[in-house]
Amino acid sequence: MLLAHGGGGEETSTLIREVFQKHFSNDALNALEDAAVLPWSADRIAFTTDSFTVDPPFFRGGDIGKLAVAGTVNDLCVMGAKPRFLSAGFIIEEGFHVKALESIVRSMAQEASLSALTVATGDTKVMPRGDLKGIVINTAGVGELVCDGLSASAVAPGDTIIVSGTVGDHGACILASREGIDFQLDLESDCASLWPLVANVLDAGARVHAMRDPTRGGLAALLNEWARQSGVEIEVAEEAVPVHDAVRGACELLGIEPTHLASEGRLVLAVHAADAEAALEALQSQSAGAGSCIIGTVLASGRPRVVLRSPYNTRRIMDPPSGEILPRIC
Repeated sequence: MLLAHGGGGEETSTLIREVFQKHFSNDALNALEDAAVLPWSADRIAFTTDSFTVDPPFFRGGDIGKLAVAGTVNDLCVMGAKPRFLSAGFIIEEGFHVKALESIVRSMAQEASLSALTVATGDTKVMPRGDLKGIVINTAGVGELVCDGLSASAVAPGDTIIVSGTVGDHGACILASREGIDFQLDLESDCASLWPLVANVLDAGARVHAMRDPTRGGLAALLNEWARQSGVEIEVAEEAVPVHDAVRGACELLGIEPTHLASEGRLVLAVHAADAEAALEALQSQSAGAGSCIIGTVLASGRPRVVLRSPYNTRRIMDPPSGEILPRIC
């Protein structure tokens, strides 16, 4: 195993396909969505799980607790599910400060309250000092499905691609903190729960085909996954992709593409072209979506790829990230 296998890029996709799908294959899992839609009850539910191992556990704009709740909430709501219940499992290194743990738990409770989410069950384990660095949190979430049909496989030719704000903020914040350049740049994680923003878009009646938050692997990994699963070509206007100046500066210093860095409070949508303006208006009506903009379009079925169009009208491939850019980021 390599660190890259947990990075959300091509190595992660290969691991999922050649190991986990090979032995766990079933309809719910094979859909490869952020949350599985479980059809066995009259009121269908969405179910997801995630583990969080960010280093450092406290960062500008949040901490590992806020990240754990927001990340799980977002995996549910991008499938059109209203978050309802959460489990929280803690694996803690011996010697971790109780006050730090309480701060993390308090942060989780505050973030859960924003989506009226109930933490219904949990577990705690303590590992010997040195066997674990700090704290790891595992969460699982259950949500009530309120919108059908959202899928990475449902992106269609003619769809408009929208992003709800600047990309790469979380990844750049963590990276700058580790490299000691955060004091030079005004960087803050975008970590936030997206349910209020998603609910606003759904209430507007826009025909959304897919939604996703660009976490590990960033915008590039997300769009390539959509292209692959839907069998379409996506064209992105390079100058339209919103990137905070501080994020761009950090990426230039370290030789990293902003579109490869994680966002933890951004929403990417594939929307029927006729409803793009309605979706954009719904997003921009809330402060969390004030920076929403159209960045591209879905061209055609056939050759699954993502293409960047430059301001000079040249085109190049937007490759998904390969290798582990930044371990222990979320």
